Amino acid sequence: MADMKPVRTAVILAAGLGTRMLPATKAVPKELLPVFDTPLIQLTVEEAVASGIRRVVFVIAEGKEAIREHFAPNGRVVRWLRERGQHALAEVVERPAHLAEYVFAWQDAPLGIAHAVRCAREHIAGEPFLLMFPDDLILSQRPCAAQLIEAYERTGGTVIAVHEVPPADIPQYGIVAPDGEGNPVRLRGVVEKPPAERAPSNLGIVGRYVLSDTILDHIERIKPGAGGELQITDAIASQIAAGEPVHALRYEGERFDTGRPAGWLAASVAVALRRPDARPLVAAHLARLLGEQVRSP
Repeated sequence: MADMKPVRTAVILAAGLGTRMLPATKAVPKELLPVFDTPLIQLTVEEAVASGIRRVVFVIAEGKEAIREHFAPNGRVVRWLRERGQHALAEVVERPAHLAEYVFAWQDAPLGIAHAVRCAREHIAGEPFLLMFPDDLILSQRPCAAQLIEAYERTGGTVIAVHEVPPADIPQYGIVAPDGEGNPVRLRGVVEKPPAERAPSNLGIVGRYVLSDTILDHIERIKPGAGGELQITDAIASQIAAGEPVHALRYEGERFDTGRPAGWLAASVAVALRRPDARPLVAAHLARLLGEQVRSP
C-alpha cells in the first residue's frame, strides 16, 4: 500500500507490579529478571530491533527506575570494567544502551493496557506502532514482531498476534472472532476472557500487536471496565465496529509466559539449550534430574 505509514516505534509495557512472580519481584522489576543470562526486557528490545524498529518507548512506573539504568550508557559497572581492562565484557554490558533510541513514559496507576498506551500518547500519536509485552517471550526463526510488521504491510490497519489455546485456557485470554479463513485473517470481533462455551474461536491474543494510528482515538471512546481499567481489546473492538481493518496473525514460534515462575524457568531452559556454550551442561543436568524423577516412587 503506497500511502501506508511505516512502523518505526515499539511501545514496551513495563509498569506492572509483577505479582505473579512475588517475592522475586518485590524489589527487582520482573522485566529485569534474567532469561538464562539476559534480562527479559532486553530480549524484547532485541526482538524489536531485529524487526526494523529503531525507537523504543518504555512505559514504566514507580519502582521500575532500574530499567532506565539498564539501558543507560556508560554506567558504573561499565566504567569499572574498562578501568580494569575488561573491555570485551564492558562491550557486552554496554550493548543494550545502543540498540535503539529510548524514550520513557510514566504510568502513575495500574489502570489497564489501554491506559498504559495512552500514557505514551505524545510519543506515538499519528503513526502505527508495535506494542509488546515482555511477559510473552516468543522464540522463533524469524522474530514475531517482524512477522506482524510484514502482515501489516500487506493488510494495513491493526494486526494482532494469536495462537491456538486449549479450551480450559480460553477464559484467560482475549479471544478473536475471525471473519473467514486465511493467515492473516480479518476479524469481526474481539472478546476479553470469555467462557470457553461462548468463545468465538480458540485463537487467543498474545503480547504482540501492530496498532494502527487510530487506536488512540478509540482508547478515548471506550469506558473503563472491571477495576476501572481500560482494555486494549475494547479499543480494538471499537476499531472493528468503525469498519477499520483489524487482522489476526497466527505467528510461527514458541511462546513462553515468563510472568509465571514455571513459564520463566521453562524459557530460561529453552534459551540455554539454544546456546552452544551452555547446552551440554544444561542438557546433562536435565537428563539426570528427569531420570531421578522417573526412578522415584
